[in-house]
Parts: sequence; structure tokens; C-alpha cells
Amino acid sequence: MKRRTVLAGIAGAAATAALPARAQQDPFGSKELIAAAEKEGGLTLYTADFAETQQEVIKEFNKRFPKIKVAMVRAPGGQLITRIKTEAAADKLGADVVNHSDRGLMLEIADLFQDYAPPNAADYRPDALVSPKLWPGVTLGWAIAYNTQLVKNAPKTWMDLTKPEYKNKQIGQVIGPSGGTTWTRIMFERQVLGEDYWKKQAELGIALYPSGAPLSDALVRGEVSIAPLLYNIIYTKIVEGAPAEAIFAPEGVPIVPYADGVTKASKNPNAAKLFMNWRLSKEGQTFMINKLGNITSLKEPPAYPKGWDPKTVKVWVPKFDEFSKLRNSWMEEWNKTYGYRQ
Repeated sequence: MKRRTVLAGIAGAAATAALPARAQQDPFGSKELIAAAEKEGGLTLYTADFAETQQEVIKEFNKRFPKIKVAMVRAPGGQLITRIKTEAAADKLGADVVNHSDRGLMLEIADLFQDYAPPNAADYRPDALVSPKLWPGVTLGWAIAYNTQLVKNAPKTWMDLTKPEYKNKQIGQVIGPSGGTTWTRIMFERQVLGEDYWKKQAELGIALYPSGAPLSDALVRGEVSIAPLLYNIIYTKIVEGAPAEAIFAPEGVPIVPYADGVTKASKNPNAAKLFMNWRLSKEGQTFMINKLGNITSLKEPPAYPKGWDPKTVKVWVPKFDEFSKLRNSWMEEWNKTYGYRQ
């Protein structure tokens, strides 16, 4: 069976799993689920996301469900997967919920997760799912940011980032091998903008950074003028008054759906499901869009980031089989084109 067929069936199957007692449910689950979750009183979240970001999500969740305390364990992506595998092998997995940015790594350990679907399962894009057990509680998106004090002729498209007027390290870029989020951007550049896009841009002399956090800091300080960045990273700085702005280009917004799940080893399965249900609900997604600068994998977004025109801006999701298959060879080519050595 082709992967596209498999993915197309995920949302439908998941939605069917979510149907029983739906008439008695609120957006977050049945009264019985909520009562059982409150009786458990807490859960443990393992996350590869920024700790500060997830703390904000937990605070908002607790406004709705104050009786459920969320303990958080944060580690970088690869380290977190290693920890999960090690704990699971020793039958000591401490996570009730896992939140991770790399769908491929999570799919490899999908057998550690329960069958689960939120009440609004059918509302999610099938191409954002890699397993009926794993759901995009978080979805990030790439934007083009620039320093408003330095850039007089701001870029309006991705192709503008190949203009000679931006040469000599005016553009900063996160290195390709930094992770799955950057690999998504790289795939988009080659598949949508053209096979010669990397070459044209690299010829300008690009300043390379290990991750989005130091690059966003460099943009605000004026060390670079322009940078492709995950919108949530620059969003908080813009809100705080930094001399920066970001646009969503018409060629497309590469999005990064996370893969979150409830573990089979969960000691608090009802609280875990309620937490996931809230994150995936319209309320949870709206909070993350408006307050954290996230995007969403819902088919019909409940809100849009500033500057997002749904009539002209479209999302781009990598085909998952290509996401895994092309990664090593294309990354090697990217490194060579931009002169990056690991």
C-alpha cells in the first residue's frame, strides 16, 4: 500500500476512534474523562521544545484545569529520544505525554504510545500525521524576518533572498544539519524555489548559525539584516519591541507538525489524554497561535498570525516518505553548497 494512501486514512480512522459519546463531550473530552483526570491530579510531560514555551502552555492549560499539575522534563531532540528508549528498555519510562519536533524519530518508537485520538481528530490535516497514535499538538512555520532599522527595501518573497543587494553576510541562515525543522525549510527551498536556489543564495555570502535562537539574537543586534526563522522564535522578540518584523512569503510557508503522544507506560493516562485534548482543541491551538507565534495543522485555522493573509499565503508540508529518504543526500549537498563542515 502506498504511503499516501496510508496517511490519507489516518485522520478518518482516528476520527472514528474519537466518535463514541461525542454528543456528551465538551471540546476536551467526556465528563468521565475529566473527572478521572482530576482524580489522578497530574502528569509528566517530556518535551524537546523550549522550556519557556511549554511553561506558557502549561499555565494556560491550568487556567482551564487547575487541579491537574504538569511536571516537565526538557531535553534536546536526540537526547530526549535516547532517554525515552533507555527508560522504556528498563521498563521505567516516566513520561505520560511526549512532545517532539521530529516526526521521523517519533515514528520509530510509535509502539511505545497508546492508541489515542482527540475529540476533533477529523479536523486535522492528514498530511500532518504520520501515525494514528501521534498528533501535531504543536505546529511551527517558517517566515522571513528582517531588522527594520537596517533594511530599507524589505524582502517580500523567498526568491528575494537571492538578490545581489543582500550580499556580504546581510542574510543569516540556520545550518542545515541543525534538525528536522531546518531540514523542512531546506526541502521546501529545493522543491518549490528550484534546484539552483541554494547556489544563488550561497553566492551572496551567507552567515551561518547553529540554531534559530542565536540567529534571532544576531538579527536584533544588527549582526545580520535578514534571516529565515521559525516565526515563533522571532515573534516573541517583536512583541517585546525589538526592531524586527516578519513576513509570510507567497511561495509558501513550510510548516513543521510535531508528533505528540500518550505513552503506553503512562501512570496518569486520563490526565495525559485531557492535556493532549486541550492542546489539540481550538482553544489550545488559538492560544498557541496568538500568544506563542505558532501555526496550526487544523484544516481550518481558528486564528492567523499577524501578516498572514489566508487568501494569498499557503502552507507547505513535506511528503513524509521524501522527508526521510532524501535527507542524507540532500543535506550533504547543502553542506557543500554553503561551505559548511560539521
